[in-house]
Amino acid sequence: MFNEDNKRIKNANKTYFMLQKLFENKSISKKLKLRLKNTIIDKTLTYASETWILTKRDRKQMNIFGRKVYRRILGLIYDNEKEN
Repeated sequence: MFNEDNKRIKNANKTYFMLQKLFENKSISKKLKLRLKNTIIDKTLTYASETWILTKRDRKQMNIFGRKVYRRILGLIYDNEKEN
């Protein structure tokens, strides 16, 4: 599954980069960008996932990819807490 998982993440990453100009556009709301991510990128990543048997490592890889895409779309998000 690891090899298949990497292929799916690569395909989803390619999909993100095809839409990158859209995600970088300041006139498009973050809400719409997240809808695009959920409908296009996530569907590419999880295509035919009903038949998968996911290991802990597979889930971790998919979560890492998802967080990476969220950070790219939303930009830097600062906490209210200050670091010393």
